[in-house]
Amino acid sequence: MTQIIYQRSKGLKDVETHYCPGCHHGIIHKLIAEVLVEMDLLDTAVGVSPVGCSVLAGNYLDCDFVEAAHGRAPAVATGIKRVLPNHLVFTYQGDGDLASIGAGEIVHATARGEHFTTIFINNAIYGMTGGQMAPTTLLGQKTTTSQSGRDPLLHGRPVRMAEMLSTLDGMAYCERVTAANMPELNKAKRAIKKAFTLQMQGIGHTFVEVLSACPTNWGMSPADASAWVKSTMSQVYPLGVKKDITAEEKP
Repeated sequence: MTQIIYQRSKGLKDVETHYCPGCHHGIIHKLIAEVLVEMDLLDTAVGVSPVGCSVLAGNYLDCDFVEAAHGRAPAVATGIKRVLPNHLVFTYQGDGDLASIGAGEIVHATARGEHFTTIFINNAIYGMTGGQMAPTTLLGQKTTTSQSGRDPLLHGRPVRMAEMLSTLDGMAYCERVTAANMPELNKAKRAIKKAFTLQMQGIGHTFVEVLSACPTNWGMSPADASAWVKSTMSQVYPLGVKKDITAEEKP
């Protein structure tokens, strides 16, 4: 008798991904898929992916998906959730998309307290388009458009989206996690599950930022890239809960 120890989540399609070796996108897809199955939401979930490495997320997650214009995933998700309030709706966005061209969209969606969840993948660089500097690129980090490293006098400083959005009244739950190792993956899965749970309770906007590796554009091995996320990125972008109105004391 064959005993199954591990198998692909029913929330994932049986296809190979296009992601580079060592990229964390596939791992994060797995976490989302597992949560959707565990919450029995796979058949009613709707994901929204814009331009960037996340553009093909709908090819891998086995739930309904809508593709949005660059930066406009929050607007599309707002419309879907308002029309289908009993469905779980989430955006899956990278830092170039959400923190740059889509910054206004996510700020106002959060301010309105729109009842969808944002999964924000922060790898501190434009991954799909060739490794340009992103709003989240670290000081001194080299990219194709900051070849001597990000200079605060020329390029400004990194934008901490989780902290910024947590100041808005419409934010119900905001946490930063990472996919760099197994203990952190367990925390990331719990954060995604809590965000989805609170969304279905209609409390407000929920947001999970995931620090992720981009070995190809960072010029690192997959192992070194994961280590860099923990040793360096998490110092600039501290992990943990930034806001949770369910845990705050009520007057």
